[in-house]
Amino acid sequence: MYEIPAPMLAKSVPAVPDPAKTPGGLSFEPKWDGFRALISWDGQDVEIGSRGSKPLTRYFPELVEAIARLVPEPCLLDGEIVVADGEPGSQRLQWEILSQRIHPAASRVTMLSETHPAMFVAFDLLARGDRDLQGEPFAERRAQLEEVLADVPAPVHLTRTTTDREVAERWLAEFEGAGLDGVVAKPLAAPYAPNKRTMFKIKHARSADVVALGYRIHKSGAGVGSLLVGLYDDAGELRSVGGVAAWSNARRLALIDELAPLVERDDDGRAVTGESDRSRFAGSKDVSFVRLRPERVLEVAYDQLEGDRFRHTVQFQRWRPDREARSCTFDQLETVSAYDLGRVLE
Repeated sequence: MYEIPAPMLAKSVPAVPDPAKTPGGLSFEPKWDGFRALISWDGQDVEIGSRGSKPLTRYFPELVEAIARLVPEPCLLDGEIVVADGEPGSQRLQWEILSQRIHPAASRVTMLSETHPAMFVAFDLLARGDRDLQGEPFAERRAQLEEVLADVPAPVHLTRTTTDREVAERWLAEFEGAGLDGVVAKPLAAPYAPNKRTMFKIKHARSADVVALGYRIHKSGAGVGSLLVGLYDDAGELRSVGGVAAWSNARRLALIDELAPLVERDDDGRAVTGESDRSRFAGSKDVSFVRLRPERVLEVAYDQLEGDRFRHTVQFQRWRPDREARSCTFDQLETVSAYDLGRVLE
């Protein structure tokens, strides 16, 4: 069995970079929205490791079987596990369905592997047979990856690449409709660098005005850990759409005092609390929050939606004292034209 290293990472940049400004040039590829996975196949056993060192092997039995059956030789692959939903011709990636796979019950995992089988999209090759390729430039690793997976069918896929910046910009615009969340640029001359941000990721940047509806106390017990935000729907109901985090220590403490006038209180003057939806990743984590009167508006930056919620934690931009809370509706969110996932995988 190959030793699975920490994955190479990417740093965010605001736009698709110019290949001419990187020695050796750049290779662009779609940014898949799934579970980062390094898959070891030694000819006898398959092991799936994750970015957070959490073994994923037991959660994807259909991929374990497919890798052992389809990949023609021992190798160590880097890629993304994704799940699609929808009819052929209108499929897109589905994070919510994928996230349900991290479940303690084997029966649940088996059921989901049959109703929504996962795919593995490979984008790097770290070892082939007895040869360690991590020190080789990406151009060589990609060529070797294409050889290994040349005739391998679904559910194993080889991600597409281009060295054309204009094509990458078109992918950035079009592929979001299939559930992808951006483009990655890789220096063609660079070796594999575990846990180093030597790649570049370009994601969609958007902003929205939202209403502060509550906050969770930081895990340290002091200050605001995350601020829950919402938008009004067509029926006039305020619905939670996500959270804002990543405050500095000083800002977390200051927010407690700043938000105190908005805290809802019962007849005895005690703060009213609620409980947000419990994520399957939360475990025993406290998901209670202090309720706020829905009066304060803030602008946040976000990159993608998952249904009617922000896909990732959003970033605070500024308070908007000029906005009425009731004016913060779903209408301001940018809609994306649908794009068939099958065309991305071609």
